[in-house]
Amino acid sequence: MVAYFTRFTRRHLNAVRLADWGRPAIADHPGPVVVYCNHPAWWDAAVVVLLADRLFPARVSFAPFDAKMLERYGIFSRIGAFAVDIDSPRGAAQFLRAARLLLARRDAMMWITAQGRFSDVRVRPLGLKAGVAHVAEIAPDAVLVPLALEYAFWEERGGEAFAAFGAPILARDLLALPRGQRLPRLEADLTATLDRLSGDVIARDPARFDDLVAGTKGVGGVYDGWRRLRGLVTGRRFDPAHRAAALGKPAP
Repeated sequence: MVAYFTRFTRRHLNAVRLADWGRPAIADHPGPVVVYCNHPAWWDAAVVVLLADRLFPARVSFAPFDAKMLERYGIFSRIGAFAVDIDSPRGAAQFLRAARLLLARRDAMMWITAQGRFSDVRVRPLGLKAGVAHVAEIAPDAVLVPLALEYAFWEERGGEAFAAFGAPILARDLLALPRGQRLPRLEADLTATLDRLSGDVIARDPARFDDLVAGTKGVGGVYDGWRRLRGLVTGRRFDPAHRAAALGKPAP
């Protein structure tokens, strides 16, 4: 699936970019890891698969998945997804039972789209589901990490996927807060990470990011074929990227 999503992403996106400041600071954590993120687009599942592979190859990843959607995309059940009925009151209990079992593994990593629905990155408040705060109670040895996801179009035909991890919080430290302050704390941390990431996306500066996956540049098809041929005839290097021309690099 990693190989499939890598090829799929390269074909349909220009890049998957990780903010320089947004690398996860949890390399030495000895227990399970819970990553909770916003849920802006269909691409989230693919981006999470790539992040897990590129940044956490030694961990075993799991993710709650809408039961109805898992019926349609059954392949995800073979790579760590488990069904949760988000339209039923029993869904929260379903999630917590599964989380308790899976997070008993010290090498476990759980990825949670904590809004429980698709939501624009500009929506405030984020409206995180309460279940993400309860994870600390069932896995006190875990660390919780906010993950901001955003998508935009820059200079190229394909879109850009952006990611940034925020400051982690130990589950035990979260439990030290009054119960009513735990979910707001998690939401505030994710909101701050999203706001900082959005500032970098608005700046449109690739130097602020590391490219985890680079897609196919250019328009493609007959147009780029003609530009490539003209480059061969004139002896000029052909660079299909639109940004190359914008920055004054030689491009026919």
